[in-house]
Amino acid sequence: MSGVSLSTYVVVNPATGEQGEEFPLVTEDGIETALQSLDNAYRTWSKPSTVAERAALMRRAAELHRERREELAQIITREMGKPMEQSYGEVDFSADILQYYADNAENFLKDAPIELLGGEGTALIRRSAIGPLLGIMPWNFPYYQVARFAGPNLVLGNPILLKHAGQCPESATALEQIFADAGFPQGAYVNIFATNEQIADIIADDRIHGVSLTGSERAGAAVAEIAGRNLKKVVLELGGSDPFILLSTDSVDEAVEAAVAARLDNSGQACNGAKRMIVIDSLYDEFAEKFTAAMTSVAPVDPTKDDAELGPLSSAPATKNLAEQVERAVAQGAQLLGGGGHDGNFFESTVLAGITPDNDAYTEEFFGPVAALYKVSSEEEAIELANATPFGLGSYLFTTDQEQAQRVADAIEAGMVYINGVGLDSPELPFGGVKRSGFGRELGSLGIEEFVNKKLIRQVK
Repeated sequence: MSGVSLSTYVVVNPATGEQGEEFPLVTEDGIETALQSLDNAYRTWSKPSTVAERAALMRRAAELHRERREELAQIITREMGKPMEQSYGEVDFSADILQYYADNAENFLKDAPIELLGGEGTALIRRSAIGPLLGIMPWNFPYYQVARFAGPNLVLGNPILLKHAGQCPESATALEQIFADAGFPQGAYVNIFATNEQIADIIADDRIHGVSLTGSERAGAAVAEIAGRNLKKVVLELGGSDPFILLSTDSVDEAVEAAVAARLDNSGQACNGAKRMIVIDSLYDEFAEKFTAAMTSVAPVDPTKDDAELGPLSSAPATKNLAEQVERAVAQGAQLLGGGGHDGNFFESTVLAGITPDNDAYTEEFFGPVAALYKVSSEEEAIELANATPFGLGSYLFTTDQEQAQRVADAIEAGMVYINGVGLDSPELPFGGVKRSGFGRELGSLGIEEFVNKKLIRQVK
């Protein structure tokens, strides 16, 4: 991996180190051709077509995801080490998202009458496309991330220019082919292999009307700065350090099972994974013992195995970064209850405790199978600790007290709260955060509202 440029698009299998084909970067002429095709698609396809016509194309794209399920799953397992069963799940979920927008777009985009306070005539809000959009997507969910951005916007009529992560060129190419085979015209969905410098110029181009990025805080800040200078709207989904708050339960074993599942999904490489386990003192000792045992019993294995729960981290740099974080946390006083080592990119499930506010780990995001345990003595302390992070993406709350559930949910500074359950994501549920986790929403009815012209039409006669 050390010999691969950060601006190169190439698959390096994190499980084996095997390097695949390199994909050439786009030329300046290629960028101009892409932008012209997007602009042309907006004027000649988006504007004259109906929502129903575009929804039919999206329905076919969902079908093609299902028809090519095996091929698509194998690609992302090879690209970023996702366990095969989870790769199948990602393809299926992506198809469901595209289907959801195909089925609901007409209702979401229908005219909204306004009741006039006075005067004659009518008034309404008509929703329509704003123009071509740029999507900058990460490696950890190569299909799902694209589906939740491209699904609503293509049905709306916003052409898409998609820049994927450097290690995901095969899945990027496969997606572009799917949208072409579904019948979307040239320029409706364009994949581009570009450098950060090229992307900065693309954002500034007048033919791009908005940007959606899922990635790091650093990338989000850079993109938002360029977009802001050029008066372009941005949707950002950035990092997360989601709390898993356990205040009461009828079964510690079930709570442990949920916590492990929420921490190890996608080998711990999910923005909305549960990363900080905040446990009431009366349950802490039992939970800590069982959670540590359950976490460390899940070993990273070859992701192509049918029963693989935990695969390798996505790359050698990702492994190096996580190992340094764990080492630094321990050096600054954290207790290592289990794990902490790695063999190549296969990182052990790891549990830390005793992290104090002066430890870097207190505010950092661990992007891998590393969990931090915290003991609290009250609901108020749990809320304070849950909010003691620069992030505010998701959160998980377990309690048998329904009044407490609503009270704590209201107090948590996050874009999402899941009560007494994990893995509950669904196409109709909006996704997004607050604070340094970004802004804007994807999925659900809110996801189609971000890049839309809500045009007022007021008529007297």
